[in-house]
Amino acid sequence: MRVLARRLSISTLSLAVAVVTFGSPARAAANPYTAAQACSNDFGGSWAQVSDGHRTITDSGSKVGDVYLMYNSATGYNCVATLKAVAVGSTTGVAARLRVEGSSWVTDSGNYKYYAAIQRRAQGACVMYEGQVMNFTMWHSNGRYTWGNCG
Repeated sequence: MRVLARRLSISTLSLAVAVVTFGSPARAAANPYTAAQACSNDFGGSWAQVSDGHRTITDSGSKVGDVYLMYNSATGYNCVATLKAVAVGSTTGVAARLRVEGSSWVTDSGNYKYYAAIQRRAQGACVMYEGQVMNFTMWHSNGRYTWGNCG
């Protein structure tokens, strides 16, 4: 009888551990960077988010990242920062893309822990922007694909 009770206790404990471990999805780590910090960290200066300067990147309705269009009024540069919301702290695919009117897309793409960022001078021109995040084996993207933030 003692052996049976012991086996039941061990089985119950194992089941409880399995439920706690696998029963609920793990909470993703928060990205320690803001878009302004990412742009400042890579390019220096002070950055502000522009109007219409944010898009959420999703995978089947779940957030995998955010892309921001930032502006440095002292230099006339725009910065696009894509912040990861999945696999934060692990080196996985992330990209930031910026297109200034009259030129082609420029991209910072790689396996990064937190973000990708790219900058270009855009004073007197309109811009488009895009962010991409790899979730498992698929790229997911969002951005503004029409000209805006002209000036």
